[in-house]
Amino acid sequence: MMNETIERILDYWFGGFPDAYSADLSRQAMWFEQGYKYDQEIFIEFGAVYQRAIEGELEHWLDIPRGRLAIIVLLDQFSRHIHRGYPEAFAQDEKAQAICLEGIGAGDDFSLHPVERSFFYLPLQHAEDGEKQKWSIQAYNQLLADVPETHQQPYREMLEYAMKHHYVIENFGRFPELNEILGRVSTPEEIAFMENREYAFL
Repeated sequence: MMNETIERILDYWFGGFPDAYSADLSRQAMWFEQGYKYDQEIFIEFGAVYQRAIEGELEHWLDIPRGRLAIIVLLDQFSRHIHRGYPEAFAQDEKAQAICLEGIGAGDDFSLHPVERSFFYLPLQHAEDGEKQKWSIQAYNQLLADVPETHQQPYREMLEYAMKHHYVIENFGRFPELNEILGRVSTPEEIAFMENREYAFL
């Protein structure tokens, strides 16, 4: 039952990989373009298991790499869908980051498809913490190096995106575009920065 639920989460999120390095293009809209359209479906399909994850009832999943990945998807991605526009969307970020770093230390990431690895590391991009952002850059650099040159372009873009996140944290120590949702007061510098929209991630 554990493995069945894990695979149901991962199949929903990743779909079927066309080869050893490429993403399922049918998932692009959910990941990057029109994620809000999937919010209700994710809540209906996975709301209960998400709740179990945030209450710590799925810790035994961490014993296998795919279980760790499934928890990361629940806490880092599904959380943003289920609680879109509310502080709760980001409430599990630190837990997801800890699970990610523990997995990197255990080498769990290297047993996964490269696209799965890109989401395994994503909590580090979301960290309002300079050291975790450095880990993010290192992880995405390694991922790019592990992919054949013929398939590198999407992973190069992922690294560039990670570098943009790192740049924001390096300059502000937080993501200014989260200020309103999290009830934080933006500085004049942050307001000017957000008007640019070059580093908008939401």
